[in-house]
Amino acid sequence: MEPYPFEVEETMRRFYHSLNEKDRRRLAGWEALRFGPGGRSYIAGVLGCSRNTVSKGACEVSGLPTREVEQRIRVKGGGRKRYSLTWGPVLDEKFLLVLRDHTAGDPMDETVRWTNLTPGDIVQALRNDHGIAVSKFVVSQLLKKHHYRRRKAQKKISLKQEIKHRDEQFKHIARLKAEFRAAGNPIVSMDTKKKEHLGNFYREGHLYTLAELRTYDHDFPSYAEGVVRHEARYMHGARAPTANRRAVSLSS
Repeated sequence: MEPYPFEVEETMRRFYHSLNEKDRRRLAGWEALRFGPGGRSYIAGVLGCSRNTVSKGACEVSGLPTREVEQRIRVKGGGRKRYSLTWGPVLDEKFLLVLRDHTAGDPMDETVRWTNLTPGDIVQALRNDHGIAVSKFVVSQLLKKHHYRRRKAQKKISLKQEIKHRDEQFKHIARLKAEFRAAGNPIVSMDTKKKEHLGNFYREGHLYTLAELRTYDHDFPSYAEGVVRHEARYMHGARAPTANRRAVSLSS
């Protein structure tokens, strides 16, 4: 094996001198074993230690068990305390207090509740309003503890059996598109008046809730409780012929 580049040797020396005596010996031994024949003399010269030290480290590394039991490095009781020990029941109390004004649900079923707060929002509210500093991981544990889950709406309430001739409009659109395509005319899809129906309809996004979110599998206007209109969106470009614009209005 070829000697290491000068930069690598410099890095090895700096790292070697940052370790305690036992770890220095084992590092030297490991590098010697990895280098191969002539490695013990070479590594001893690079690290500035005795060849006997390298040999002893190599023997120790070779004889290491699968899991070595060593004396603990960190003092017993050191490190960050668990949030349950630091804050105790007061954390659950303040957590539920934060969610109280940001929780909605079914008044007839107390198991159906959800919140519009994200873990980041809850962390900030606990810090600003109650002086409690915890991480998003702790908040996620609290949400799970109080049976909140991050869920996405599921299209599980089927309307297929209740709608007659539901496929006729799509077959009609497909037939018109085939006719215009065969005639060499372009087909443009455009939203000129974007509308959102209000009701139990599917929407993108996730929510922390106690219950599964179920919505209708189709956004039929007859099942809507109202309509929200957004700003009009236009597609800039060449204007389509009159016949094509008729096809657009049928397919939008």
